[in-house]
Amino acid sequence: MSNLGKYFIFLGTLFRNREKLGVYLRLILNECTSIGVGSIFIVALVNSFIGAVTCVQTAYNLTNPFVPHNIIALIVRDSTILELAPTLTCIVLAGKVGSNIASELGTMRITEQIDALEVMGINSSSYLVLPKVIASVLMIPLLVIMAGFLSILGGYIAGTLAGVISPEEYVSGLRLDYKPFGVAFALIKTVVFAFLISTISAYRGYNVQGGALEVGSASTSAVTTSCIAVVAADFVLTQLLLT
Repeated sequence: MSNLGKYFIFLGTLFRNREKLGVYLRLILNECTSIGVGSIFIVALVNSFIGAVTCVQTAYNLTNPFVPHNIIALIVRDSTILELAPTLTCIVLAGKVGSNIASELGTMRITEQIDALEVMGINSSSYLVLPKVIASVLMIPLLVIMAGFLSILGGYIAGTLAGVISPEEYVSGLRLDYKPFGVAFALIKTVVFAFLISTISAYRGYNVQGGALEVGSASTSAVTTSCIAVVAADFVLTQLLLT
């Protein structure tokens, strides 16, 4: 059977013989803290500088004197909301969150902790993986919302400090021809990306066979596969929702 088929079978096991709701609530809260709070700094840092660089580079390339400066802010806004905030943030989180999920489950597999759960009659995939998936779907969209805000703010600070755009022109550009569906589109993409990152990483870690070397290989494979899945899903969703 192909890896894709095994992956879908693995997804099916997450919803069989589940534990009581109270057990999952505690696990989900723990995972929300690990995934959400633990990723705030890296997401904030990356997106703030990405917004700043986008603003300055856009201003550098707008050499036509007849193009109004508020177009700079419009480009920063649209590129941030439609692409940079959701996609770039999820690629960063694929490296941080995805590798953490894969290595944690892989370590539990080679130390036989997962086998011990199975012996006790617990559905180990549901108990260990489902809270991570739910927490990812809940927290990563919140991180993307923060990322979008900080990216636009970073563009504002960099643009005004560098003198390439005035505060009034930047705010005017943010309001120019605004389409609310862009935010909904970004959040839809983010939920799909979060699901892919968490489930692919969990699948790689849960099915590790061997020792510490194989755990490292599974972690690397989880990050690589998640990044490919994110960019592929990005293309498909863009074709479906924006055309």
